[in-house]
Amino acid sequence: MSITRRIFAVAAVVGAVAIGAGIAGAQAPSFFRIGTGGTAGTYYPIGGLIANAISGAGDKGVPGLVSTAVASNGSVANINAIQSGSMESGFTQSDVAYWAHSGTGLYEGKGKVEDLRLIATLYPETIHLVARKDAGINSVADLKGKRVSIDEPGSGTIVDARIVLGAYGLTENDIKAEHLKPGPAGDRLRDGGLDAYFFVGGYPTGAISELATSSGISLVPINGPEVEKLLEEYTFFSKDTVPADTYKDVGETNTISVAAQWVTSAKQSDEVIYNITKTLWNDATRAALDAGHAKGKLITLQNATTSLGIPLHPGAEKFYREAGVLK
Repeated sequence: MSITRRIFAVAAVVGAVAIGAGIAGAQAPSFFRIGTGGTAGTYYPIGGLIANAISGAGDKGVPGLVSTAVASNGSVANINAIQSGSMESGFTQSDVAYWAHSGTGLYEGKGKVEDLRLIATLYPETIHLVARKDAGINSVADLKGKRVSIDEPGSGTIVDARIVLGAYGLTENDIKAEHLKPGPAGDRLRDGGLDAYFFVGGYPTGAISELATSSGISLVPINGPEVEKLLEEYTFFSKDTVPADTYKDVGETNTISVAAQWVTSAKQSDEVIYNITKTLWNDATRAALDAGHAKGKLITLQNATTSLGIPLHPGAEKFYREAGVLK
């Protein structure tokens, strides 16, 4: 959403609240931020669609609610912001959510984020290993000695990149590791300053599509016996396949994925989260998701309560039981 449109949406909600003040008394709008990811990834545009859908401007959304999508460093940063109270909600990978809530993995020794609650599982997040066409990288093992971006600290991508490298017997010391978001990483790849980079997100993602069209890429498969062992150890991963021609001149590529999830704090009121969840799954939001992004079509009510590594927020759970997707 442009700044002008967002200001207009906020003004519309404030105006609607002001008009109703004579009946119900003055009521300030309720703000509900969604932490997303880098602007070149999938979280940010999906977050914008959802924020626009749940904002109560005009006759749609949750009355009195103003929601915005906020760019961030991704999963870990969003969970930290929810925990500190600087963000009402955010997107995260299912693995990172599980680690945070259980105090294991990435959160070992850092304490449990016990208040973390799920609003909805959204869509599969595919691990992309994007390489320059002339870099001679045909498998993860070929990354040894190469210039590879594994994303910024605080992102979910960096965690999964380390796990994938480890499955093939590699560490960051075996590569020339850089820490770039997918947009800058793609620029460096195009300019010859980088050999490959990891990105975790729904396909197709805009930054990779643009790179494939403008200068060509190869998508490195993540498969084989190393991955079979990885899947046994880390059950939040699943096998995945990027279909042929998802990116220009790139054939079908086997890889793995996690789930993108929308999470919040148990401190958020049951009524607010119930109304947000109900609005997320109404016909108007369905139309916006289908039309707004290729990954939007995969965001379905039937998948909303899958990959339950953390508890549902009671407000969301109430809606899902009413909708019949939870027994």
